[in-house]
Amino acid sequence: MKTLASVGLTITAAVLLLTGPAGTLHAQTDCLACHGDPSMQDASGKSIAVNADKFHASIHGSLKCTDCHTNVKGYPHPANAAAVNCSTCHTEEASGLANSVHAKASEHPCLGCHGDPHSIVPKTDPKSPVYPLNIPKTCGSCHGNEAMAKKYGLPNVYALYLDSIHGFALGKEGLLVAANCTSCHGSHKVLSHKDPQSSTYRTNVAATCGSCHVGINAQYQKGIHGKAVAAGDKNAPVCTDCHTAHAIIEPTSADFRMQSTPICGSCHRDKFSTYRDTFHSQLGLLGGYVETARCWDCH
Repeated sequence: MKTLASVGLTITAAVLLLTGPAGTLHAQTDCLACHGDPSMQDASGKSIAVNADKFHASIHGSLKCTDCHTNVKGYPHPANAAAVNCSTCHTEEASGLANSVHAKASEHPCLGCHGDPHSIVPKTDPKSPVYPLNIPKTCGSCHGNEAMAKKYGLPNVYALYLDSIHGFALGKEGLLVAANCTSCHGSHKVLSHKDPQSSTYRTNVAATCGSCHVGINAQYQKGIHGKAVAAGDKNAPVCTDCHTAHAIIEPTSADFRMQSTPICGSCHRDKFSTYRDTFHSQLGLLGGYVETARCWDCH
């Protein structure tokens, strides 16, 4: 194990040969002369080693170390490097994140999703934590952690998503077009569902779902529910009222058919009470017969 202090004297001469008399760092090679050692730690015992091969293969591999570690001008350098400011390059993403629910999620929220900055690969790379197939697991590291959910009041929805029609299509079938977390919530500017600008705000839900379900959205907008929402009726049902937000099941499945009438009845209580006295209800709700007529079969 090596620390900055123990390495310093032995590599000073070598670094000066690489950097010149002024000790100015010019390239990755200069920094990796020390930080390429996997046993490199700071005074507190935290690893400050960088895997050179992974860094060169990363999306940041073409950058100089000092492009991000801006207070490092030469060697020896300050014991504590300045915090890296990702917004220097990623302006739009940083702006969205600053106004999101994740703005104060951690000391460095960027790394919480994208991982080690020295080995970040493009989002199109299957090894990336934000590759479509990996996004649920990445989000689930917080939103599937029961302890974190209780501590921070997070919605614990990872397991619900995995069992949903979207989760099955993505995780089991590998369909990259299936909806993942970012499809509905966005990537960086993730807002509370209570925020009118949020893609999951009640009056925006149909447009969000409709970005994939175009034909269904067109039917919804022409229907009495869609017209009521457009007219400003906040009690009118949107997609998530009938299908839920995360635990979405196939609407033609037996499970959905069995629960569809009570779903409609949660709003149409007067109609539900009379339906329960009918032959259809006796077969369906009480008898468990799947194929009997439900509300949506007629309406």
